[in-house]
Amino acid sequence: MAVLLARLCRGARGLRAARPTLAAAPPPRALARTGPPRPLSFSVAELVRAAPVPVRPYLRLMRLHQPAGTWLLYLPCTWSIGLAAEPGCLPDWYMLSLFGAGAILMRGAGCTINDMWDQDYDKKVARTASRPLAAGDISTFQSFVFLGGQLSLALCVLLCLNYYSIVLGAASLSLVITYPLMKRVTYWPQLVLGLAFNWGALLGWSAIKGSCEWSVCLPLYLAGVMWTLVYDTIYAHQDKRDDILIGVKSTALQFNEDTKQWLSGFSAAMLLGLCMAGMNCNQTFPYYSAVVAVGAHLAHQIYTLDIDKPEDCWKKFTSNRTVGILLFVGIMLGNLWKRQDSEKEEEPLENRRSR
Repeated sequence: MAVLLARLCRGARGLRAARPTLAAAPPPRALARTGPPRPLSFSVAELVRAAPVPVRPYLRLMRLHQPAGTWLLYLPCTWSIGLAAEPGCLPDWYMLSLFGAGAILMRGAGCTINDMWDQDYDKKVARTASRPLAAGDISTFQSFVFLGGQLSLALCVLLCLNYYSIVLGAASLSLVITYPLMKRVTYWPQLVLGLAFNWGALLGWSAIKGSCEWSVCLPLYLAGVMWTLVYDTIYAHQDKRDDILIGVKSTALQFNEDTKQWLSGFSAAMLLGLCMAGMNCNQTFPYYSAVVAVGAHLAHQIYTLDIDKPEDCWKKFTSNRTVGILLFVGIMLGNLWKRQDSEKEEEPLENRRSR
């Protein structure tokens, strides 16, 4: 009996000694956590990753996971719509929404056409080898059917506009189709891209006013083309080594070490075009302040650009969304400022009548 009691006492002491160790041991779930909890986030890229597997290649084909290009297509439309607004009024939000939908569809259609033309080239470039057509995730026929669907929806958007704008919008399709071929025949494919990407600078005004006021629309359009030459030359520097190997041309290869000088010239031409457009539609102080801010942003981009670092080129390229938004905000505030100016002009007349 004494022996049994001694064993029980030793067991109780062992349990008491083990208890702190058991309490200190983390639960099984805690062991599985290797780092801090992942913050909740939402982005278009996350949406594409969460899409059903059969749908994902089509969303990637239209670059829905990389919205920077859609913004760069959409923003010239917003400038034009904003400049066409009546003094003291905000831009037409219905038109902004309509053009936003059109930008998503037409950018998707343009990327689909580009990948159909370039699928053999894309297989040879590290950055583009994972694109759906180059990787074999979808066939050329499936891409063609998908392209037809995007263009059909884009046509529905276009048909919501006036007849002048329908004809003007349809005229841009030739640029969309031929742009991917330009890199095979000229070192200036970025110029053709600029002509296509900034068509909204013409279309936005005509959608509001019924036709283009060329004294405003043409300088605005040319400013947009110069802007595209800036950001897409920066973009092209990412692939310049691969482009040399496969025989593709670009302004990045044309300018080479003189890139910053060329970009500075394009930026100056852009700012001149914006000033001309603003003067021809009686823009006010906030607009010109935004133009100065745009110039400062472009100067910083060019000064800090490292053309031999692809990651820096991508960062500078995507930052151009800020450039476009700055100008759009300036246009809106400039239009609201016009109302103040008109009220100041009318005040003396009212005073005379009261006398």
